[in-house]
Amino acid sequence: MAENNPTPIASAPPTPPSPGTAPSAPVPSAPVPSGPARPSSGRPSSAQAPSGSPSSGSPSSVPLTPVFVRLKLSLLRNGLRQSSGRTVAYIASAVFALLLAAAQLLGLLLLRGSDHAGTLVVLLTALLALGWAVMPLFFPGGDETLDPTRLVMLPLRPRSLVGALLAASLVGIGPLFTLCLAVGSAAATAHGAAAVAVSVLAVALVLLVCVALARAVATANIRLLTSRKGRDLAVLSGLVIAVGIQVVNFGVQRLGDAGGLSALDPAARIVRWLPPASAMGAVESVSEGAYGRAAAQLLLTVAALAALLYAWQRSLVKLMTAPDGSTLAASEPARKESVWQPGRLLPEGRTGTVMLRSLRYVWRDPKTKAAWVTSLAIGLIVPLLNALQGRGTIYFACFAAGMLGIQMYNQFGQDTSAFWMVALTISSTRDAYLELRARALALLVITLPYSALVTVATAALLGDWGALPEALGLSFALLGAMLATGAVASARFPYSIPQDSGYKNVAPGQAGLAWISIFGGMLGAALLCAPVLALTIWIHVTGADEWAWLLLPVGTAYGALAAAGGLRLAAPRTAARLPEILSAVSKG
Repeated sequence: MAENNPTPIASAPPTPPSPGTAPSAPVPSAPVPSGPARPSSGRPSSAQAPSGSPSSGSPSSVPLTPVFVRLKLSLLRNGLRQSSGRTVAYIASAVFALLLAAAQLLGLLLLRGSDHAGTLVVLLTALLALGWAVMPLFFPGGDETLDPTRLVMLPLRPRSLVGALLAASLVGIGPLFTLCLAVGSAAATAHGAAAVAVSVLAVALVLLVCVALARAVATANIRLLTSRKGRDLAVLSGLVIAVGIQVVNFGVQRLGDAGGLSALDPAARIVRWLPPASAMGAVESVSEGAYGRAAAQLLLTVAALAALLYAWQRSLVKLMTAPDGSTLAASEPARKESVWQPGRLLPEGRTGTVMLRSLRYVWRDPKTKAAWVTSLAIGLIVPLLNALQGRGTIYFACFAAGMLGIQMYNQFGQDTSAFWMVALTISSTRDAYLELRARALALLVITLPYSALVTVATAALLGDWGALPEALGLSFALLGAMLATGAVASARFPYSIPQDSGYKNVAPGQAGLAWISIFGGMLGAALLCAPVLALTIWIHVTGADEWAWLLLPVGTAYGALAAAGGLRLAAPRTAARLPEILSAVSKG
């Protein structure tokens, strides 16, 4: 008699899905209640896999650090394969960074034993950390792994993701440069076996804090950096570099006047308690025998590193779980537009329309905005910093007019291929003249009061109010001359401005046109200003200083006549070369 026990039904193994098709969900089989269950034989069946087998491993059990390091290397390798120019630029930047790091390492080693070595080391470490914090805001595209939004759909835990991204961030030129600088800083202040042991920990902490700081800042602002405002911010990176160079130059000169590094001791006493400079301060404290102070400085650095990693993890969780704020803003009802419209203050007709369009370019177009902001900042920094140093002259204020006058060059390049709409409205020399005049007036709306403001500020810092009228006259004459040469250069040497990259201002093959347009125009403007400059020199040479105030009306009138003459000269060339201009500005 057959037993009333269920007979096990052997099921075929599941067929793996073909590529490109979604795997079907397993169909559960209903149990057949036909009697008591058969006792197990004590051996695992073929359907049961041991708990330690590879088939039971989850994605979270796979170590992420080697994967992300290989990903970083693959991104770097594939990026260099895109073009030979990019490869050459990367190799050149790597060689330059390594040479600079080697020079700084050698300089720090030579500084060993100096009384002010600790002061310089902590301040240098603080500046290095500041650079790591600021650079991701301006160069978000330098490391593609800075964008964690590409990992949103992967089943990754934030804690393991932070560790893997931190390890991947240690691969590159920047971390190597930081490591060399930290090693040199530690070697300059470490004296004794205990200090050398602490310096090893200090170097590691400095490197980790700098990298974690950059990652935390980039992750917290990644949606800003990938938006239009972020691209505008990245384009302004040149301004930060230019301002930084001027600040460093100013600081070096002030140090020379103050008697050397001893002037930095008060600042160093504060900075040595700010991470990651506190880690390097701990090395000096151990060398001096202050072990308690060194322990406090190391604990402060470790706490800062933990806080940065925690903030980074929180930003990752928010980034990967919260919706994009831009999409939420788009779904909200439109805001009511402001009642005040600056376009109403402009003249009617073609002049007002072109002026409003040019001013909107300044406010909205990233390339135009970057050029304007850079010119405004440098035109202000150069005369004022020289005046603060006590070595400047009021004539340096003309630098502002010169920097802003450059914006008149290549007027049609900012239109790119859309210049065809402007060309359709120009049918005569009169139309071309009105177009150029309106663009020059839009430029004067900003440059004229700004040049006067910079000149007045320079005179106030120098206390040289008697030379203010002649400085204003020279500035206005130079501005008018640059408007004249800029209009002619725009018609004769137009070139395209690429819109696909924030770091290219000239289309390939047009660099010669750009050099001729800008530097040729600047030379021509200097020659146009020669009569006013000669009059200024004659007044001072002959001792007729009481007539120097006449340079203000003379320079203003001369600048206005020069600008009007340049616009009249450029108008017929613009009207006759519309096809050539359109072809030149459409290559970007």
